Amino acid sequence: MTRHFDDLETRPQEARDAAIARVLPEQIARAQALPGYARSLAGVDPAAITDRAALAALPVLRKSELGRAQADRAPLGGFTGPASGFAHVFQSPGPIYEPGGTSHDWWRMGRFLHACGVGPGDIVQNCFSYHLVPAGMIFENGARAVGAAVLPAGTGQTELQARAAHDIGVTAYAGTPDYLKVILDKADEMGLPLGITKAAVGGGALFPSLRQEYADRGIACLQCYATADLGNIAYESAAQDGMIVDEGVIVEIVRPGTGDPVAPGEVGEVVVTTLNPDYPLIRFATGDLSAAMEGASPCGRTNMRIRGWMGRADQTTKIKGMFVRPEQVAALVARHAGIGRARVIASREGEADVMTVRIEAAEGAPEHFEGTVREVLKLKGRVEVVPPGSLPNDGKVIEDARSYE
Repeated sequence: MTRHFDDLETRPQEARDAAIARVLPEQIARAQALPGYARSLAGVDPAAITDRAALAALPVLRKSELGRAQADRAPLGGFTGPASGFAHVFQSPGPIYEPGGTSHDWWRMGRFLHACGVGPGDIVQNCFSYHLVPAGMIFENGARAVGAAVLPAGTGQTELQARAAHDIGVTAYAGTPDYLKVILDKADEMGLPLGITKAAVGGGALFPSLRQEYADRGIACLQCYATADLGNIAYESAAQDGMIVDEGVIVEIVRPGTGDPVAPGEVGEVVVTTLNPDYPLIRFATGDLSAAMEGASPCGRTNMRIRGWMGRADQTTKIKGMFVRPEQVAALVARHAGIGRARVIASREGEADVMTVRIEAAEGAPEHFEGTVREVLKLKGRVEVVPPGSLPNDGKVIEDARSYE
């Protein structure tokens, strides 16, 4: 087995940028021809969208907008062709419907499985669900891309799963991080030795203690970051040094509530543009928080790295009976040229809600901002002016510090 899935993973960044400059305008034009983008991409010159900087001028597409469009236009919202043109149509909570294909590595999961060492000769016990949601088919498609056989196990029936893993000689696991331990413990209980040495996990947090437990059992466990809408976005390699962005997507990290890119290393919302011609999602907001990392992975893959999942970006919070939303905080920052960042903190004093707004600014007294706070947030609150760079770098623009116990 070669070290890398293909030459794209190790190409110089200049070559990657040149490829994006060729294919991104084509993808924008493809999306522009779809009814779902009729308004948001109206008047855009696709030939001018050749890099992340130009892409950042386009509007963000949020899952809530996708859901509303799907309710109006059955069933894929006009963001791709008819559902009948796909091999599968899936349903995720919402409900949101996603198309799926069966062509080579359609979901781009093969790259991750290859990084896990999965390939010809392996049998993958795929414990992601095959029922309605796409996770099972995403990993099955990836296993086919690397030449591995698949036991389509799905979820549940742990005793049968342990028996099958033993009888068939399963060598690799795909599923949520914690369910592998359930299978391993059941196999131990049943006295069944298993030959699993590789694990490709997603859909939940892989805690260091659990990864170590697998390592102690001789199982190398790596995780990916994928969604039902986009397929694989980023993945770990054996270096376990951040997540490498897949070659089939463009990832931006933006300030929550906006589409504005944050400074390198700053925590923000993950926004993804997929280069899949069958389903051209442009600047699709995942609602997840992460941050870009400097440099390339020690494994030799050269694409951008992110720190993995760091929480949710939708921080909408009710204070004094009124919702405060991230986009309102962004509007507050935009109203004053001297504001770098702002953070709304909800707390309690006695039996009453208190709103404190901390504003990063080099100068200006709190009173200077109080009127704008009332106007934009629709609430009165304390204003504290703090030095630039002093707010936490955690992606939060709204913090709920109230105790609910």
